[in-house]
Amino acid sequence: MKQRVLLSWSSGKDSAWTLYQLQKQEQVELCGLLTTFNGANQRVAMHAVRRELVEAQAEAAGLPLWAVDLPYPCSNEDYESRMQQLLARARAEGITHIAFGDLFLEDVRAYRERMMSGSGIDPLFPLWGMNTRALAEEMLRAGLRAIIVTVDPRQLSASFAARPFDALFLKDLPASVDPCGERGEFHTFCFAGPMFRHPIPFRPGQTVTREGFVFTDLEMG
Repeated sequence: MKQRVLLSWSSGKDSAWTLYQLQKQEQVELCGLLTTFNGANQRVAMHAVRRELVEAQAEAAGLPLWAVDLPYPCSNEDYESRMQQLLARARAEGITHIAFGDLFLEDVRAYRERMMSGSGIDPLFPLWGMNTRALAEEMLRAGLRAIIVTVDPRQLSASFAARPFDALFLKDLPASVDPCGERGEFHTFCFAGPMFRHPIPFRPGQTVTREGFVFTDLEMG
């Protein structure tokens, strides 16, 4: 029996690389990309990527988008209620697993496992425990292309916003910053790579500071 898998999709490089790893596994049937959106502005939470760009990623991956609209502001109770509804729908549609691109944060993994406990759906963590420097370099060698869309200026200079995720970016990162941004130092939008049938056309817009984070707006190209 194949595993029927939904992939938790942030629009960034780690989600994209997880997709690529799952695409290569014969026992996996990918059933969709699962994304939570700020329902007020139709953007991905934290990444602030426009919904139309995520829809373009899903089309390029050949998968349906499972969108969950969250209220803004969104309490933890609201979030968990919406996710329980999502899990019930997924179970009804024969989903057996939800995959996540988490790398090493134990508390994040434990929260996901707790959320899914008793749902009849199991979590998968295909990238868990990988060396993040080696992983970032492997992504680039394979042709993954991404742009920095969010920076936490408390951890990384705002000047890194809108830069390409490339070898020079990795070289310039301070030693305190994880090469994959796993602690939230930065977030990316993946627009090309072996997981997509074609690149996603986009153009960078304004870079702004909002709620303590630096965001680069992207528009469909």
